[in-house]
Amino acid sequence: MLRVAVVGSGPSGVYTAQALVQQSAVPDVHVHVLDRLPCPYGLVRYGVAPDHEKIKSLQNNLRTVLEHERIDFVGNVEAGAGGLGPERLLELYHAVVYCVGAARDRRLGVPGEDLPGSHSATDFVSWYSAHPDAAGGAFGLDVRSAVVIGVGNVAVDVARILAREAGELQGTDMPHPALDALAGSRVREVHMVGRRGPSQAKFTTKELRELGALPSAAVAVDPAELALDPAYADPSGEACAALPAVNRRNLGVVRGWAQAQAARREETARDRRIRLRFFLRPVELLEGDGRVRAVRFERTEPDGAGGVRGTGVYEEIEAQLVLRAVGYRGTPLPGLPFDERRGTVPHTAGRVLRDGTPSPGEYVAGWIKRGPTGVIGTNRPCAKETAASLLADAPELARRAVADDPLARLRSWGCCPVLWPGWLAIESAEAALGAALGRHIVKIPDWPGLLQAATAR
Repeated sequence: MLRVAVVGSGPSGVYTAQALVQQSAVPDVHVHVLDRLPCPYGLVRYGVAPDHEKIKSLQNNLRTVLEHERIDFVGNVEAGAGGLGPERLLELYHAVVYCVGAARDRRLGVPGEDLPGSHSATDFVSWYSAHPDAAGGAFGLDVRSAVVIGVGNVAVDVARILAREAGELQGTDMPHPALDALAGSRVREVHMVGRRGPSQAKFTTKELRELGALPSAAVAVDPAELALDPAYADPSGEACAALPAVNRRNLGVVRGWAQAQAARREETARDRRIRLRFFLRPVELLEGDGRVRAVRFERTEPDGAGGVRGTGVYEEIEAQLVLRAVGYRGTPLPGLPFDERRGTVPHTAGRVLRDGTPSPGEYVAGWIKRGPTGVIGTNRPCAKETAASLLADAPELARRAVADDPLARLRSWGCCPVLWPGWLAIESAEAALGAALGRHIVKIPDWPGLLQAATAR
């Protein structure tokens, strides 16, 4: 028997486990999928917006994998903490695959970034997704104007949630305190701002179109800013033709909004606005009454080499709430090598490199392997590559002596694993809470009592 630990139960971890057990070259592979939380699915549970029910339904596919007879979910076990570092894990398993994602936000690096009212978009997403690490409070939703800095899918998600009526979210699994806070929100202007043009924005077309389909908000664009983008200004020119198809589709969506705006068709009864702004680089968050009151931006312009340069022209956008969505970065795991510049673990085809040499039994997959790029499906080929490397090494790995009962050893080290029945108990409690509140299912952000019961299962 080849015992493998996969650290992380998000898509990259589950796809890795699936690739290891659904093959015939190396028989009798058994996988423990470890997670520091007692709930599986990673960012599918805690990162996908609650109103993206089709994407969230991917949990059903991940569940099927985790219920495989040679895969065990082992929650509430944090690798790297409490002395459970790489050396100890290798006492329990022939191989360990780290699929720990990229949990840290990139910072703006501008004055005023830490003012009250300024938050990372990840913190906001964690709050409305009921992540146990989420900060309390309601993110200052008793304000009129919010600025979302960034033009990727995370920025689109948080802008959309801010612009929705709470009633539109009633049928989701959003935690009830967040739903109540959004019901009392006074936010009426949401500015989503990028330092480059619409042709270089990172959102996908489906997510972008969703902004224009909101029943409670209208989208506004600035034609003068759009015209600064060569690909937008000349849709039949070389600059547009050279773009990936998704970027060309995005330009089509933005062009449609601009045309509708010119025809004044955007003037509706909707009392909220999402304003897409481009070619603006944040340079400072400005203070008023002890909190952020506005963001100062420098106007940028294309530099002719695919980037932008500052123009020395500045503009302030009023905002009492600022959400920074400018990307993720990997976090070092104690005991593993880490490339600070790339924010990843050094590797070759998934094999962890220590001092340039593959380290026996240590592997990576997902964002900690390749950086925070791609969509959920990108994790599948990434996981398969790592699994192939591990399986090729299997004859050598199987010679290592490991513990007969990893779970017993984990408990002897002070861990309190939550196994699959324990997770099902938490899931059942969330369904019961939803029924009591007249909703389908409601995620519970804090379950110390549930956790105690779950560890006993």
